[in-house]
Amino acid sequence: MIELGPNLIERVAGKFDFDIFQQSPQAVGRLTRMVGLTMEAVGIELSVGHNCVVIDKDGRAIEAEVVGFDNDVSYLMPVQRIDGMQPGAKVLPTDRRSALVMGEHLCGRVINGIGRPLDDKGPLDELSRDDFKIQHINPLHRHPIDEPLDVGIGAINALMTVGKGQRIGLFAGSGVGKSMLLGMMTRFTEADIVVVGLIGERGREVKEFIDHILGEEGLKKAVVVASPADDAPLMRLRAAQLASRVAEYFRDRGRNVLLLMDSLTRYAQAQREIALAAGEPPATKGYPPSVFARIPELVERAGNAEQGGGSVTAFYTVLTEGDDLQDPIADSARAILDGHIVLSRALAEEGVYPAIDIEASISRVMPNIVSADKLAQAQNVKRLLSLYRSNRDLITIGAYSKGSDPALDEAIERHPALMDFVRQALGTGRNLEQSWVQLQHALTRKSADTNTAPAAPSPLRGQHEAGKRTLNSATNKPQET
Repeated sequence: MIELGPNLIERVAGKFDFDIFQQSPQAVGRLTRMVGLTMEAVGIELSVGHNCVVIDKDGRAIEAEVVGFDNDVSYLMPVQRIDGMQPGAKVLPTDRRSALVMGEHLCGRVINGIGRPLDDKGPLDELSRDDFKIQHINPLHRHPIDEPLDVGIGAINALMTVGKGQRIGLFAGSGVGKSMLLGMMTRFTEADIVVVGLIGERGREVKEFIDHILGEEGLKKAVVVASPADDAPLMRLRAAQLASRVAEYFRDRGRNVLLLMDSLTRYAQAQREIALAAGEPPATKGYPPSVFARIPELVERAGNAEQGGGSVTAFYTVLTEGDDLQDPIADSARAILDGHIVLSRALAEEGVYPAIDIEASISRVMPNIVSADKLAQAQNVKRLLSLYRSNRDLITIGAYSKGSDPALDEAIERHPALMDFVRQALGTGRNLEQSWVQLQHALTRKSADTNTAPAAPSPLRGQHEAGKRTLNSATNKPQET
């Protein structure tokens, strides 16, 4: 057995602020090989998920986790960067994740994936600690989603009402405004605590989100867990898990929590890097099977607690690369979540903000939490917008004759008012009642009442009136008049 000097143990324990051994060590491993991000060690027999500290010859300590094994060889994945690691480094078993700092003092703080503060507000309170172990809730014991949640966004409140304890995906490509929308919901949602997980974002965007989008007022009731894109994949993975654990902590104490995670795609990509480095074969478009097992494990942690307990309402952003909604991660997330909100690049380019694609978005719990009248109202809006979009080309070139289809006439008349309703200025919120009242007004006011000027007549209009095309209301197809 390798003898450890007391100075070495004290240095490592002081650096990482935990007891390396709860009892006398039986063995200390040795690093034998390192390929890419994966380190191979012998001399230790640890289960998958157990933590280690790798100490090189210069005394530098790197935290790592066991991600696999092959006979007597254990595969380790580092939490920090591993530049300069040498063969023969000592591998010491630890129990770092068994106790994390939890409590009310987390509000207004920014921490990383292992619970260490990133802001300049001093150390965290060490008196309150909580077990990191996942708390599974019997699905039959969860309180059903039966109460609407005001998120402060008019289009979401009225057309895809969110319930307390619901899990919703926010699907968008890059640069469409999902981070700005998350910031608005952080400030205006009626929640006791807001937990924000910034997973795999650019370091610049982390600071901008906290300073400009979240703001000083929003940060007061928020806990931010940040792991930028240059962090090790295991750190990004842990940051998402820690954000979920913090939300669970407050939910278990009867609080209504809003969890915003940006993004679920980066979480999946971190797991992909770890799995491929450990030798797992790729399956769907380069994603190993473990990725699709990890997503529901993370998502199912949100939701309502048992009867009389708190709730975790979660929004997970999903990056649709190339605006492809059939991306494997997007498809998997859409199947497991309780609804999805799609942001449209076309609407964003037209200056509509938030650029919510009403037709492609849905809340699966809305029928259970709103009245039949409000549900019918939302369905009518989707019908009008869908009818307008499917005939937009004919309307734009002036090939449609008013009066040919009463349903399309209504869609054309209501469209400017409905788009005005979807638009919402950054920094302003609309509560549930305001959203429903304004939607009712948009469905009843005339086009002349809107601020949108009528479209300019097309140069084709009136050239061949006898051959003008109209729409058959029964088939919704063009016909000659």
